[in-house]
Amino acid sequence: MTRAGARTGGPAPRSVDVARLAGVSQKTVSRVLNGERYVSDEVRRRVLAAAEELGYRLNSAARALASGRTRSIGVVALGTALYGPASLLIGIERAARDAGYALRVVNTLEGDAGGVVGAVESLLEQGVDGIVVSEPIDEGEEVSLSVDVPVLVLGAPAAFGGTRTVAAGVGAELLARTATEHLLDLGHTTVHHVAGPGRWFAARDRLAGWRGALTAHGREQPAVLTGDWSAASGYEAGRELAADPGVTAVFAANDDMAIGVIRALTEAGLRVPDDVSVVGFDDIPVAAYVTPPLTTVRQPFDAVAREGLRLLVRAIEAPDTDLPPPDDPPVELVVRASTAPPPARGIR
Repeated sequence: MTRAGARTGGPAPRSVDVARLAGVSQKTVSRVLNGERYVSDEVRRRVLAAAEELGYRLNSAARALASGRTRSIGVVALGTALYGPASLLIGIERAARDAGYALRVVNTLEGDAGGVVGAVESLLEQGVDGIVVSEPIDEGEEVSLSVDVPVLVLGAPAAFGGTRTVAAGVGAELLARTATEHLLDLGHTTVHHVAGPGRWFAARDRLAGWRGALTAHGREQPAVLTGDWSAASGYEAGRELAADPGVTAVFAANDDMAIGVIRALTEAGLRVPDDVSVVGFDDIPVAAYVTPPLTTVRQPFDAVAREGLRLLVRAIEAPDTDLPPPDDPPVELVVRASTAPPPARGIR
């Protein structure tokens, strides 16, 4: 049946309309929607059905009372403005809203031992129906917590007792391998790597993808330079790379560091990509507008968030059904002007 408000285009339905349709008093409607006792199950069902049919403004609360769920999902996320974690959080919020769930976020701080456990406990106290753990840093924290709601883990290997845990990831290792193989396919003998901080799971995955590509092609693995995700750290790594005439290709673990590398190479009198090719990771909005425009791999934040939330919502709403494995995230290499075949003799 069409909802009354939507059918007439008139004023929003009121509790008195719900009472009239359910055949009960307005006080009974109030008792049901406020979760009070002393209302029979049959009357409660009639009131909730009437509220749903009319599109009453508290129908989400009504559904929560009927099902014992709050229609809310908690998120444990690192409090940072870095592009990757922030973009993933936005994707989670959109996916949750589209699924009809409110989002409650608790941020952790880098270096805060016990932060994940404390954040999860805080969300459980708020009565969330499920939890998303989007915690990108290994704090060495032993997670010994029993959770009675489903948990979606994005990119971080966290373990919880007594729950259904769903894992999904952005496929960073495969993306890093794709970026490295792009440079090898152009004819570069090997690829140097500017890695992210070692405590970050994303940095480890990208390092593994770079190593995997070089190993599969039987290529030398140069010494790894490590940055902190900032353009400044990429610049410092780029100054070191510029001093080595054997460097013809660089894969940086994010776009900011790649931009810093390009700046250092340019200041050293080297041309990108004629002398050295550079590939980044993320496809941040500015990547297409730097000089030269940056070749990079695009992280599928929205796709991963939607797939993960789909599985989490299924675990919440159908707890007795088996969950399928998550779909593989898409791999997208964005080729721009910062990559080219190596110099004629393969050395600057």
